[in-house]
Amino acid sequence: MNYTSGIFPSRIVCLTEETTETLYLLEEDWRIVGISGFTVRPPRARREKPKVSAFTSAKVDRIRELEPDLVLGFSDLQADIASDLVRHGLNVHIFNHRDITGIFGMISILGGMIGCEAKAAQLCARLAENLEGIRASAAQFSVRPRVYFEEWDEPMISGIRWVSELIGVAGGDDCFDDHSRQSLAKNRIVADPLEVVRRAPDIILGSWCGKKFRPASVAARAGWEHVPAVANAQLHEIKSSIILQPGPAALTDGVTEIHQIFKAWQASRS
Repeated sequence: MNYTSGIFPSRIVCLTEETTETLYLLEEDWRIVGISGFTVRPPRARREKPKVSAFTSAKVDRIRELEPDLVLGFSDLQADIASDLVRHGLNVHIFNHRDITGIFGMISILGGMIGCEAKAAQLCARLAENLEGIRASAAQFSVRPRVYFEEWDEPMISGIRWVSELIGVAGGDDCFDDHSRQSLAKNRIVADPLEVVRRAPDIILGSWCGKKFRPASVAARAGWEHVPAVANAQLHEIKSSIILQPGPAALTDGVTEIHQIFKAWQASRS
């Protein structure tokens, strides 16, 4: 008897977008039978795959009906969903990476889970090459901008680790790099808005977890008229879909858009 036939998952539910995008990039999307309702990358996924979850909730009965042999999720925020699915006898893997190295690890682990280690390694190589190209371009900057990345506005939450690292790759310095090392959002709350004033960012990047960033409301905060980014109208939105999901999007479109903003800032100073 061949005990090794069919050992790799062929019916996968992805509760977050980064694993969905990764499987599409690996050309293994045929394995996906359900996705998150927040998925926008790639656009065809929304047309092709049933939407079975939000971020902190899921249609458990619908997921069970799909008979997945693997459910993929992300972070402590999906722990309750995961435990519910496990109690119903499903195989669940929750990734919990928070930095660039972790993103590459997620891709490699996922490739191993489906028996596609070589394709995953090739994808990682392409993504790493893109990052190194941006890093080389940023090395030409005469001055690195100081950057405040805001992940949420009420309360103010600064950027997570992979965002801080990508700001560095793109040619800037995260004003709240110390906060970024905290994996939980509650530990990245900027309790005193005037702390941003004191750290004096040249550029403010906003990505409010799917809610539209409003530069005018940020600029109107008490005392913020003294922030260089506000005084020089350097407030920019980065869409959540390309920076706040810890997967290929952040390593491609997200970091590229940030780098372009930094390049424009450099040009404005000359």
